Amino acid sequence: MKAMRLHRPGQPLILEEVDRPTPLPDEVLIRVWACGVCRTDLHIVDGDLPAHVLPLIPGHEIVGEVIQAGAEVTTLRIGQRVGVPWLGRTCGTCEYCTSGRENLCDRPAFTGYDLDGGYAEFAVAHAAACIPLPDNLGDSHQAPLLCAGLIGFRAYRAAGPVKTLGIIGFGAAAHIIAQIARADGVKIFAFTKPSDEAARRFALDLGAAWAGGSDQSPPGRLDAVIIFAPDGSLVPRALQLVRKGGKVVCAGIHMSDIPAFPYFDLWGERHICSVANLTRADAADFFARIQNIELKTVVVPYALSDANVALSDLRDGRLNGAAVLVL
Repeated sequence: MKAMRLHRPGQPLILEEVDRPTPLPDEVLIRVWACGVCRTDLHIVDGDLPAHVLPLIPGHEIVGEVIQAGAEVTTLRIGQRVGVPWLGRTCGTCEYCTSGRENLCDRPAFTGYDLDGGYAEFAVAHAAACIPLPDNLGDSHQAPLLCAGLIGFRAYRAAGPVKTLGIIGFGAAAHIIAQIARADGVKIFAFTKPSDEAARRFALDLGAAWAGGSDQSPPGRLDAVIIFAPDGSLVPRALQLVRKGGKVVCAGIHMSDIPAFPYFDLWGERHICSVANLTRADAADFFARIQNIELKTVVVPYALSDANVALSDLRDGRLNGAAVLVL
């Protein structure tokens, strides 16, 4: 099969012919139809996250068809369309796994990081990690839902019940969560790079009540702010944007260090929290929730062989919406 593989962080992926993987008894073999290109992939390829396995096939927003199942698999069927998310396998026995918090598992394995992912024609996945997908969206439009959507949804719920929500970094995750929040009657305030007028127009087109640069202030304090941008210096800025009792949610797996800030900016029972990975309950709740709204995922398609171009466009901020490899 053809696959784009990372041999050394900081170097381009290489298109190679490799053996088709064979599923273990608790795994399935998936013919990949589409795979989203996530900012976490970029952190892995660029070396912001330390390499776990090399060479590696990245990609953890996989949409495909089950074509072979291991002997122990009873929950999925041949021909079924499924998604494979970032959290690819958990131990099932630690205190987190046994209390419904497998997103915090002590011994996890991540798709496209510890396990080969979806920048390939075929992929294997732990059956318990696979998410059955609905039929109302095409493959490429479902791919971003498997990380940008799921992690964004967890971040949105972590923000708590809100009437006003700030979103810093208006990319793939933000454009999905903004639509869900708008359907809930929440006013969205979008923050982009000061020079990115296209991103601000994109946010306004999706129903944001206000859009400006991260150096600007909206009219009034916000109930919560979600930070999708991997810039730790935005955390003190977000604290200045929320009202007393407000919350700042850091939604990325990687972020640069948070600089020192005055205690007064935190005082007033403001909160800072992070979200990590996802649970199967998150996936079930998310896909049930989006059945009730007209969700529009904006995707930019690329061929598998153009994965480096997609990563470059993401790195340089040339995307509105989500990049997706379409096979």
